[in-house]
Amino acid sequence: MKRKLAEWSRWLHIYLSMFSFVIVLFFAVTGLTLNHLEWFPEKETLRDSDGKLNPTWVNVADTAQVKKLEIVELFRSEYRVHGVLNDFRIDETEISVSFQGPGYTADAFIDRSKGTFHLTERSLGFIAWINDLHKGRDTGQGWKWVIDFSAIFMSLISLTGIILLLFLKKKRINGLIWLVAGLALVVLLYFFTGL
Repeated sequence: MKRKLAEWSRWLHIYLSMFSFVIVLFFAVTGLTLNHLEWFPEKETLRDSDGKLNPTWVNVADTAQVKKLEIVELFRSEYRVHGVLNDFRIDETEISVSFQGPGYTADAFIDRSKGTFHLTERSLGFIAWINDLHKGRDTGQGWKWVIDFSAIFMSLISLTGIILLLFLKKKRINGLIWLVAGLALVVLLYFFTGL
């Protein structure tokens, strides 16, 4: 039984490490970029657009008749707006539509009487994009699964590494000392650095 456990642990440790190498490296690097935002100043890019859509989509008495899908698709297809539709508000004179994605926002304000609009897109650059991916901000369900699977892989890699260490008689004691020392260091840093 011990031999089988050691074999399975080694197999899992090696192949899960290789399979998840890129994503583990990604979360390690973005942990650093998030922790030191001052090292990576934001490079904000603004783009403003003015235009007109079909007034019959918005100039209706009943707000339930506003053509929401057509409006959203117009911004996506003709103005290359991307991200998740975050907000769609309708009042008596104006409609506001907001999109959000990692490191990106787009806001459109539509005059209901004329069908004219002003669109502002804001991109914060590559570092903001990867930082938002790290946090899972405005990324959608698919990326949330990537984060969950990454957490599972990292946990399994760590656990299989400890199991393998326990089978190495010559390195077991030193390895466990380093494990306890690392844990103690993290706890001490937490309690004695003013957190």
